[in-house]
Amino acid sequence: MNDRATVRLAATAHEDAVTLPAVGQGTWFMGEGLAPRADEVRALQQGLELGMTLIDTAEMYGDGGAEEVVGEALAGRRNQAFLVSKVYPWNAGRDSAIAACEASLARLGTDHLDLYLLHWPGGIPLDETLEAFERLREAGKIRRFGVSNFDVDEMGSLNALPGGGDCAVNQVLYHLGSRGIEHSLRPWQRDHGMPLMGYCPLAQGGRLRRRLLDHPEVTALAAERGLTPAQLLLAWAVRPVEGVRDLIAIPKAVQPDHVRDNAAVLDQRLDDEALARLDAAFPAPRRKEPLDIV
Repeated sequence: MNDRATVRLAATAHEDAVTLPAVGQGTWFMGEGLAPRADEVRALQQGLELGMTLIDTAEMYGDGGAEEVVGEALAGRRNQAFLVSKVYPWNAGRDSAIAACEASLARLGTDHLDLYLLHWPGGIPLDETLEAFERLREAGKIRRFGVSNFDVDEMGSLNALPGGGDCAVNQVLYHLGSRGIEHSLRPWQRDHGMPLMGYCPLAQGGRLRRRLLDHPEVTALAAERGLTPAQLLLAWAVRPVEGVRDLIAIPKAVQPDHVRDNAAVLDQRLDDEALARLDAAFPAPRRKEPLDIV
């Protein structure tokens, strides 16, 4: 559908602009035996077929097990996906990042990543990581690079480095119960034309997730609009802000009905009344908050 929710990554000196679905697929905890591997593979393939073409993974997830699941899911259909993986901070050196990326590529069964992220800030100097990312790009092993779990000051430091302005995205925790990025980080990224990726859009941890899903305003709004509470929370996470949709959410799903529900959010638009009621129940921060990380 032409009016499905999308987010645009800007063109770079080496890549054309790309339009991505505002809801992609996360893989945290895949490849760890929590669900049958065949079900995880099928879920990712089902998501691709339903338009959730961005798949996010990391060398950290299951010690590479999630990447192997993704590789199996993409066998024979790699060109259908926008593939994202992440490097540990301690593997992000000028040479170690090359080796880490090559190991990820081998597990994924592909010759390139569409986007490679530094998983969180670490002790290796950022200029060294940028050098490695540029070498990987020149070799055709990655198309774009980005970061994850960077707060606004860290984004400023990155942007000030040679090549740092080519950072494509910053992946951070974001859901209705954790809105801290809205005060400083999101405005900074909007000013720099850099979208966000939001992990754990339905919250992490049973108690917090239930608090959101079972909240009276969430359940009421979902029922009024023919959505599940999870769909309402996901639609809120990817809503346009000031008329621009600038965040891609990456929920994980294994059960077929959950995959279908997530994909259906690409066709949902929350009205102003719903947004106002959610704002009243879960207000945006009035001051800078520490970056929320899990």
